[in-house]
Amino acid sequence: MAKKSVQARAEKKPKYSTRVVNRCWRCGRKHGYMRRFGLCRICFRELASQGEIPGVKKSSW
Repeated sequence: MAKKSVQARAEKKPKYSTRVVNRCWRCGRKHGYMRRFGLCRICFRELASQGEIPGVKKSSW
């Protein structure tokens, strides 16, 4: 879980466009971010296992 101050700083418009940091909307993590879902890999896995992300199901073979 990212600190509140770090999340607030990421929400502000940066001085330069290259400084934009994508963060998970659920926990605030910046690494392992999936743009398509707006989640980090950990939150994505949790929500997909619970069936809360439409169109995503756990694969098995």
